[in-house]
Amino acid sequence: MFGTGYLYDPFFLAHETGDSHPESSQRLEMMHTYVSAAPRAGSLLSISSREASREQLCYVHSPRYVESIEAECVAGFHCIDNFDTMVCEQSFNVARRAVGGVLEMCDYIVSGEIVHGFCAIRPPGHHAESDSSSGFCLVNNIAIAARYLQLVHGIGRVAIIDWDAHHGNGTQQIFEEDPSVLYISLHQYPFFPGTGHEIETGTGLGRGYTLNIPMEASSRNRDYMNAFDEKVLPALEQFKPEFILISSGFDAHCDDDLSSLRLTTDSFYTFTMMLRKIACKYSLGRMVALLEGGYCARSMAESSAAVISALQETG
Repeated sequence: MFGTGYLYDPFFLAHETGDSHPESSQRLEMMHTYVSAAPRAGSLLSISSREASREQLCYVHSPRYVESIEAECVAGFHCIDNFDTMVCEQSFNVARRAVGGVLEMCDYIVSGEIVHGFCAIRPPGHHAESDSSSGFCLVNNIAIAARYLQLVHGIGRVAIIDWDAHHGNGTQQIFEEDPSVLYISLHQYPFFPGTGHEIETGTGLGRGYTLNIPMEASSRNRDYMNAFDEKVLPALEQFKPEFILISSGFDAHCDDDLSSLRLTTDSFYTFTMMLRKIACKYSLGRMVALLEGGYCARSMAESSAAVISALQETG
């Protein structure tokens, strides 16, 4: 009996950003090697990727934007929208395959074949807004997954918890008017991308369904635990999500140079276990973690394995 799914595809390495770029294929290769050698790797169900349709990308992105990033990749552009989001000819195809793999994972979970899963994908997605790329992100993987769960599987309330060191401005922008998606972000502030102040709580009908928890530089495990206990868990208890998605970035790790946060590897295990309790209470256990940032390959690999280990725990 498989309880946990694991998504990885060597094709994700075809998104070439250059060896000097923080979001390189080598980080994913190391992570996959580490996870594959873990003691309970054999009990993971391998989930195959598939190509997401353009219609599925347009659940959260405008057709004009989808067409533009495809055209720019095919034309041989080296970056889009800004100078940090690097692309190559295959980048759009990789992004479609990554999203499709996440949707495949969701299908397996909703069907009851597995309970939860981890998606080792790239490029990351939480900075991608409906009409623009940013921060290494082309399409918003987790936002598309949330809409897919609602439109295809009839899930009502979806919670997204984002513990990447950087605020997920794209995810916030996509759902800021939507009361059916609760977006919770813990992130270093002030920091890139400059959004994520606690006064940003959503707009219109979505007011109150965005919860930003700015963390000071040098915040440690205890600071995050306090935030979970005092803010994250109460918000989830009130929302009662039917499905939980995690933007699982690991650049808040103390060994990662792309933030000034000081989390240790075991903190990600603890966060996952806390969210599993909420998922078991309200979501039939259904939860998926999607890889976002994390640029120290070793700490990212160890932290990913910690999240997977928490998903595999029994009881």
